[in-house]
Amino acid sequence: MKKYALKQGLMSTLAAVTLISATHTASAVERWQTLPPTPTPPHYDHAFHTKLRGIELYNAEVGHGRPVILLHGGLANSDWWAFQVKALRVNHRVIVVDSRGHGRSTRDTTPYSYDLMADDVIALMDKLQIKRADIVGWSDGANQALDIAMRHPDRVGKIVAFGANTNTGGSRPDVDKNPNFGAFVDRASKEYAKLSPTPNQYQDFLAQIGIMWGSQPNWTGDQLRTINSEVLVMDGDHDEAIKRSHTEYIANTIPHARLTILPDTSHFAFIQDPKAFNRAIVNFLDDKH
Repeated sequence: MKKYALKQGLMSTLAAVTLISATHTASAVERWQTLPPTPTPPHYDHAFHTKLRGIELYNAEVGHGRPVILLHGGLANSDWWAFQVKALRVNHRVIVVDSRGHGRSTRDTTPYSYDLMADDVIALMDKLQIKRADIVGWSDGANQALDIAMRHPDRVGKIVAFGANTNTGGSRPDVDKNPNFGAFVDRASKEYAKLSPTPNQYQDFLAQIGIMWGSQPNWTGDQLRTINSEVLVMDGDHDEAIKRSHTEYIANTIPHARLTILPDTSHFAFIQDPKAFNRAIVNFLDDKH
């Protein structure tokens, strides 16, 4: 997830994060204001730490059929996709990835960029001998998917872009004040300590990501119009991080795009309302028309 535009804002928010008050009753909190627990990872047929491009990229897979790659949001890890893996593995070969430096994957000193992480995905596809795959992306993962569609159009089929932004102006400037998003950053730090090969380097990792978020992405409308993939642009109607007008702009600019807004959900709709989220992505990916 990308949405603390300034490194300083990220660091201060992490230091000062306050969770939603325990005095709130369940009835006082709307679904879009909640951050459900990170799902328990499903059982995978295979799991690897694949050496590529100077790092070790964690990836796991389950199922058979047309391949679909799931790319998580910034600071998170592939465990957040568990509900979607269970829905997609019925008809697909599902591959999850921990982006470089996230989750169980390592990083090096190369500055973060969406091009860099997109090319990691292409290198992984080469290692797995996957010529072409559909991609479901959330936030930074959605940006990687769109990056691949623009720079490696022959490698991607359909794309689900949930909570994407295509320029820094698409992010909400007050996201650093949102308690739900602050709770996410706090949880991400704990999961990093648990999963990462470098558990004590979260601050360095966060600083590297923050530099990217401050200046990227910056794609033009003309670049988006080169995307030939069918794209399902999705978001929650209460996204803490992305402006609704920007989501609509993406859907209106990419030639073969459609728009779905999930009600009573936020940037975390895939765990807030997994049934509706899964129904939307399965119908899109498996629609043969």
